[in-house]
Amino acid sequence: MKPTRLIQALAATFALTLVTMSAARAAGELDGASQLWATSHAGTPSGFLSEIVAFDATNKTLWVAGVKGVNVLDARTGASLSFIDVSAWGAINSVAIHNGVAAFAIEASDRKLPGVVQLYDTTSRSLLAGVSTIAVGSLPDMLTFTPDGSRILVANEATPNAGDYGTRIGTTVPRNYGVGANDPVGSVSIIDVASRSVTSTATLAGVAQSGSHIRGNTGMDFEPEYIAVNKAGTQAYVSLQEANAMGVLDLQSGQFTKVVGLGAKDFSQAGNAIDSLNNGTVSFANVAAKGLYMPDGMASFQSGGKTYVVMANEGDFREDDADRSAASSLGATGNLANLRVSNTDSSAGNLFAAGARSVSIRDADGNLVWDSGNILDVQANLAGIYDDGRSRDKGVEPEGLELMQIGGKTFAFIGLERTTSGAVAVFEIDLLDPTKTSFVRMLTVNGQIRPEGLKGFAMDGMHYLAIASEGGDGGVGAGTALFALAPVPEPGTYAMLLAGLAGVGLVARRRRR
Repeated sequence: MKPTRLIQALAATFALTLVTMSAARAAGELDGASQLWATSHAGTPSGFLSEIVAFDATNKTLWVAGVKGVNVLDARTGASLSFIDVSAWGAINSVAIHNGVAAFAIEASDRKLPGVVQLYDTTSRSLLAGVSTIAVGSLPDMLTFTPDGSRILVANEATPNAGDYGTRIGTTVPRNYGVGANDPVGSVSIIDVASRSVTSTATLAGVAQSGSHIRGNTGMDFEPEYIAVNKAGTQAYVSLQEANAMGVLDLQSGQFTKVVGLGAKDFSQAGNAIDSLNNGTVSFANVAAKGLYMPDGMASFQSGGKTYVVMANEGDFREDDADRSAASSLGATGNLANLRVSNTDSSAGNLFAAGARSVSIRDADGNLVWDSGNILDVQANLAGIYDDGRSRDKGVEPEGLELMQIGGKTFAFIGLERTTSGAVAVFEIDLLDPTKTSFVRMLTVNGQIRPEGLKGFAMDGMHYLAIASEGGDGGVGAGTALFALAPVPEPGTYAMLLAGLAGVGLVARRRRR
């Protein structure tokens, strides 16, 4: 072989090796994902549930929040290190960590009253010195740090106490509320970490909105559920689950700029077939009904200079929206008869259920870019974990969501709340073309059910996924588990390959001279 051809062959080999290694690390190595440990949080107070999990890189610990407080675990072994009791303040709904600071979202015992955010040092596991408890809105349900850690965003869901909804007037949308109504206003609190103070409280009253699923008053009926922040930390995207909408929050002004409705998924279309019958068998069929997307967990990513939002379309009506029943009450028969629909929104021949039984990708304006169709239900069935008892009501109920970068690829992990064994569906997002997002595999959690919170992180040269599962009645199947996903690529490996390519190119140039 001539020297020039040899050099070309070597260059091609180096390039192919680099591409192959990247692909193998991104996809193939996820095939070896395995559960390392699981804990049921023995020794925690009665009533503790594993719901939300955060990772502290400083001390390599997992902080698991659930109603009574936070159980701090050794991330390597799952051993319990300490328990932080917050029950004197109320019920904890969320925890997030950034650079050694843990933020807790705690609702008051009376939901109408302001909740608080508490700040802890993750090394001492005690409240920060100085101001450490910050009043926010009613029922802080979720919180997150901005990418640079300078601010904390708090989703104040503001769900009323039972019995405080008052008398509903009328049976159509929108609704009005009469005597006795005491529904606090939903909002997002923006906390400046440096000053430990709320710098802005963004509400939705009067915000321009289109296509949302509200009942009467935009301020009260919008109940912020979850927050995703763009990479630059300039905009936040807020799930208004019960309203089937997304709010866009400008973090520079601290105000919402718009609310966009998310529409409905047509279960009669190809690829959207559902099992709508609780009859002991699983059979997917297209039906003349629609599902309101109503997302819970969300996360954002960048592609081609644009921001996209991934949504887990769980579905959830307001607690006072009790007018739900089998579609047979509206004259539906056959496969549709058992489907649980909203009587308020549905009519004969025009049925609406909660949830889309899917994961979606939307652009920053809320336009649908990609949807998983019925992949979640179908793959759960293939894995032998589909719960037919949930067929009539939301299927597998995708809820928690986490994005991770592994081997140069972006993966979405979706927690499925209603399966016979704890399950997390994994998708690969094509950053060159998000419409080509594809299913990768299903992770099943041994001995635990109903995953609520997911957290991906890197530690000791490995990518991990922590899964917090709230369990069923009485806490059966509740706990936290850790999966090892794939090794973190050694920087030297790619550097050597790139150096080899550079060397080959240098030799080629010299020979051409």
